Amino acid sequence: MTTNTKGNPYYINYGFQEGLGPSSHSPAVRTGLPVYVPQNINTQNTSAPWYPPASPALPDRRPSCSLITLIVFGCFLLALVGFILWFFLFYSTEGCTDPGGCMEVSRHCAEAGCFRLYGQDFVLQMFSPKSKSWRSMCAEGWTDAHGRSACRQIGYEEDTYVSSGQTASKNGDSSGYVTLRPESRPGDLAQKDLVDSASCPADAVVTLRCIDCGLRRGPATSRIVGGQVARRGAWPWQVSLHLESQHTCGGSIITPLWLVTAAHCIDGYSNPSDWTVYAGYLNLDDMTSNSQKVALIISHNYNSVTDENDIALMKLKKPLPMSDVVRPVCLPNVGLTFTAPRSCWISGWGSTENQGSSSKVLMEAQVNLIDSETCNSPAVYSGAITKSMICAGMLEGGVDACQGDSGGPLVTEYASLWWLVGDTSWGIGCALRNKPGVYGNVTFFLSWIYEQMQNN
Repeated sequence: MTTNTKGNPYYINYGFQEGLGPSSHSPAVRTGLPVYVPQNINTQNTSAPWYPPASPALPDRRPSCSLITLIVFGCFLLALVGFILWFFLFYSTEGCTDPGGCMEVSRHCAEAGCFRLYGQDFVLQMFSPKSKSWRSMCAEGWTDAHGRSACRQIGYEEDTYVSSGQTASKNGDSSGYVTLRPESRPGDLAQKDLVDSASCPADAVVTLRCIDCGLRRGPATSRIVGGQVARRGAWPWQVSLHLESQHTCGGSIITPLWLVTAAHCIDGYSNPSDWTVYAGYLNLDDMTSNSQKVALIISHNYNSVTDENDIALMKLKKPLPMSDVVRPVCLPNVGLTFTAPRSCWISGWGSTENQGSSSKVLMEAQVNLIDSETCNSPAVYSGAITKSMICAGMLEGGVDACQGDSGGPLVTEYASLWWLVGDTSWGIGCALRNKPGVYGNVTFFLSWIYEQMQNN
């Protein structure tokens, strides 16, 4: 967390890491830590425009060949238009704007049940390969055994299961339901045990809590400028990631085995044995025992030039013991949309001033989401913000994440739970005017996160 009092940009920081490799843009720093070289955003093309070479002149064609060519080309266009219409009709999916993604979901879910959680009530939905749509699960005949099976298929460990419940069917279920076949065995959730239905006898749909997430001790403190020391247990999902025995990045607990962090933190340092995780601590000096080892690191298709897809997962060798000071944050369910200027919180052991050293104690700060249009304006980041990113901070400056906060959580409270909105990614300087923090958009990566948890 940092408060900036200088009036002009004096440091360009593209990874809020404590340990940046030496460069002409950065002060002398430790060697042997992740190198994430600060760089300017190139928003203008200064090179001469490029044109393809001219095609060689074609010989004159006889009229009969031209007519044949036109007929063939017209048939091709008709066939192409027909295919496109069929493709969109066949793979159109409620809530799915990417036909290719819908096709992938359809193929993936053809043999086994494919589940997701929807909205603030955690309504259980299943993708129906037959109707090519997501349908809510009818509560008729549903048991905890079914709930455990669904949570396992979503990607959660079975021992984190909380409960199954039900809520009244709503207008959002107009596309139909998925119901259990009466003859299916208790707990079975294979495709053969489920059937599409236009109605639900119970007139209620299943709600499912696969993990006890998003709870913390006490309310958030009042609005702040800059940063302040966090209370013990205030952000129980916050972890410190150590490389070569030094704090390098932050991360967020999403299950006892899985953490979310930034891909640039592990770029070039993807060996799990190099990393140590500390959870439940406030002070860096206290992180001498109860460390956790990393078993697996999975980075998204990260682009170190554009910072696209700056998210990674760490799987621990053994589950973290849950307590009042160690708890998971909730992943945002499908259907939850957090938009500007929503209030959020950031936390970490990063610098409290630009180019400064890491804070010895966990700091917290309140920031507001900033819409992409504003963040992409020429005065701010001039088109550098993509769908995989989300901006948060204060355009007037004064509060921000900084070096050492990378990978840490951007969270918001909604429906009495705390949700992971983003992971700290990059920014120009710290707390400068019109240069807010940029975070990985966790909602954008939701399907990828669950896919990794399912398969690993």
